[in-house]
Amino acid sequence: MQPSVSPTAIFEELSEFVAVHMKSCREMVHPAPWFEHKTHHDYDLWMIRKGSLQLQIGDQQYAVSAGDVLFFYPDLPYMASAQDEDCQFIFIHFDFGMGEQQRILDDLPLSGIIPQPLLKREWELFCDGFDQRESGAAGSRLYLKACLTALIARIIELYGTAEYEQHVTPFMNGALVKRQWTALEPVLRYIQEHLHRPLKIRELAQQTGLSEKYFIAVFKKTLGITPGQYIFQIKMNRAREYLYTRHYNVQQIAGLLGYCDAFAFSKAFKQYYGVAPSQFV
Repeated sequence: MQPSVSPTAIFEELSEFVAVHMKSCREMVHPAPWFEHKTHHDYDLWMIRKGSLQLQIGDQQYAVSAGDVLFFYPDLPYMASAQDEDCQFIFIHFDFGMGEQQRILDDLPLSGIIPQPLLKREWELFCDGFDQRESGAAGSRLYLKACLTALIARIIELYGTAEYEQHVTPFMNGALVKRQWTALEPVLRYIQEHLHRPLKIRELAQQTGLSEKYFIAVFKKTLGITPGQYIFQIKMNRAREYLYTRHYNVQQIAGLLGYCDAFAFSKAFKQYYGVAPSQFV
């Protein structure tokens, strides 16, 4: 079986590089009739708590009900309205970045309407965190940010398992979808299949048919980190997993991860984790 290189798997591997910045979070109540026509410059989530609304993106119209979550991408014009009943929702403006790529989600078709059953647990956690923050409970801001992270992670997971495709009609501005992920799939799979030996940029670039210079630029633009940083992170993830199994000694792990000897591996491991492999478990 070939190693997975899905976006979900990549976010799992590179979770240490992910940064979520919640810029604002408020609850809005709009008495009917209500109408707005806007474009936001950040990622935007609306969690509809009461009522319903109509949404128009381009020439497409959507009905949104209580319990649904709306996910807008930056710079996406929309028209929203509530004609027959009041509408109440929590909105969150946020950034979601990885490494130096501050809008890492732009390359994935995630913007859309997600029904509450798919996000039930994360919905309840977030609303609980929001209500705690509104009451001024200690530690509630940090808890709310953690809930937002869990909510986004679940949306990415739904996309990775195709549940999002089956149950959500995404509305995307085609110019926003760059799909560099697909172009990198061969090289990401190649890296995972060849961790047992040193890897050179030249051979990685050959997997994509790009020049070395352009390959590095595409890789960093897509994932927010360099190929070298990616390889090092994957090796440290695998080293941790091997140590947890207790099936391999340090020398064997060094060989599995392409290090010339146990000393070189131990030095790299301590650089990342702050302790020697023998002290890790």
